[in-house]
Parts: sequence; C-alpha cells; structure tokens
Amino acid sequence: MAGMDAVEAKAFVERWVAHWNAHDLDALLGHFTEDVTFSSPAAIQVLGGGDGVVRGKAALRDYWSSALELIPDLHFEVVASYLGVNSLVINYRNQKGNLVSEVLIFDGSLVVQGHGTYRTGDHNPTGAGEA
Repeated sequence: MAGMDAVEAKAFVERWVAHWNAHDLDALLGHFTEDVTFSSPAAIQVLGGGDGVVRGKAALRDYWSSALELIPDLHFEVVASYLGVNSLVINYRNQKGNLVSEVLIFDGSLVVQGHGTYRTGDHNPTGAGEA
C-alpha cells in the first residue's frame, strides 16, 4: 500500500463505493485482513452498546450485515478522498445527507484498521430509527 498512487487510490474508492451501494459484503470484506479492527460510533448503535470497536473480519461481517438490515436504503456518495502513507480517507455523504469520513489504514494491499468518523452535530450516524 505504501506504493499506492493517485490512480490506484481512485480505483479503490470507486470499487469501495460501488460495493457499498450494491450492499455486496463479500466484495467489501475482500479488502480487509482477518484480524482487522474497525471503530465507529455507528457500531455502538447497530450492535446495541459496546465500545464501538469491531474486532476481526467475522465480527465486521456481522456488524455490517446488521447495519444493512437496519438501513435498507443505505447509499453513499463520495465527496472526496485523501491519500496518505499506508492510509486512505474516503469522505462521503450517506443516505441521510450526513458527511462521514472513513479512515483506512493498510498493511500491504489490505485494510488492517478502519475508523468511521462522523461530522460533529450529526447526532445519529446511522440514520437508523429516524423518521
């Protein structure tokens, strides 16, 4: 990943948003290591508590499967992306219009750590349960 250039980053982001918008968990999870950790305030809501950290690919599958059940209209629109050293930030707007940034840390070509971050003031990151 250290050698990822702007063209490769753009291709990754395009695949990432296409997989999310198709709700294709297998394709999404193909980008992550088995021992991935992923943190998000949405995980606390979707999983009904906890510390917001999902540990391991199997747990990430369970979290995202539950999220897609709760949010069947989940849809992302990429606003921008930012390439760093072994990292990529994807800034997007979700189905509720909230701005979100996903920070992905890579080990080689796979994501080893991810962080869903929500704009301050967006009190319900998932949009689940909102009228």
